[in-house]
Amino acid sequence: MPTMKAFSSHRFALPLPPGHRFPMDKYRRLQDRVFEHAAAWGIEVLPADEVGEDALRRTHDGDYVARMLCGEAVEDDVRRIGFPWTPELIARSRCSAGATLAALRAAVRGDGVAANLAGGTHHAGIDRGGGYCVFNDSVIAIRELRTEGLIQRALVVDLDVHQGDGTAELCADDPDTFTFSMHGARNYPARKPDSDWDVALPDGCGDADYLAQLAAALDVLADRARPDALLYVAGADPFAGDRLGRLGLSKGGLAERDRLVFDFARRNGLPMSVSMAGGYAENIDDIVDIHLETIRQAAGLASQVSSMAAGAGRSGTVSLASS
Repeated sequence: MPTMKAFSSHRFALPLPPGHRFPMDKYRRLQDRVFEHAAAWGIEVLPADEVGEDALRRTHDGDYVARMLCGEAVEDDVRRIGFPWTPELIARSRCSAGATLAALRAAVRGDGVAANLAGGTHHAGIDRGGGYCVFNDSVIAIRELRTEGLIQRALVVDLDVHQGDGTAELCADDPDTFTFSMHGARNYPARKPDSDWDVALPDGCGDADYLAQLAAALDVLADRARPDALLYVAGADPFAGDRLGRLGLSKGGLAERDRLVFDFARRNGLPMSVSMAGGYAENIDDIVDIHLETIRQAAGLASQVSSMAAGAGRSGTVSLASS
């Protein structure tokens, strides 16, 4: 029986112009490789639904949502986002947000952990997109689950190499969402609004320094955030071979990064969603390798939770902390 749900929005492909630098094919390749391992790792790959307009408006400015949905994006919208406006862009963006929403809902309702095979669109702010992000999937998911009464306090652990400026902006006045971003100090975006906790790293930061700073933050993050649920934005772009990254992590270092975050969730009993976020290595297979390892570890944690739940039987529910 599968133990982890992974939600996909890949059925919507973007018609990008020739030479566009966004590696859109990474999503197809990741989905194909997850399917290869799905039976062995206990993963069920599911199509995500498009998130509803009401959910978009609970997070983003109504005029911005209307422009995006109705094809009235202005030149500044398109420039910020970095993609031409097309109906496929909006369908995919809504579906990607729906995937994170579905993953967080599944995790909170008892699965413990679930994944979005895309997502991590953390540059979308109140009334704007940015950096290949149209709608902010993490914040949409948090606000929808609050509306459903499933969570109150949420923690976003954003380990993309670029600061989650849109998430920080959207949650600046939200005392029940704690935003943590660990990113390159000299990287995009130029203006970085304050997260609840930002760790800005120097160019070239490698495995040892990165992991030491992450471990130190995770040691105290649960007490500072007091969350009911965790959203992990697992960018592949801190990789040393990333064209837009400027940091120096190895694939092994990124795997250890994931292990630290999953262990943090397990120790603190936090249901969690995982989204893939950025990755721009010259060799797309490097990006896919990094994302696939994140999914492998997530599935391993889900399997532990499932085993503990089966063993608990008579005593009721099991949290991640039990595993």
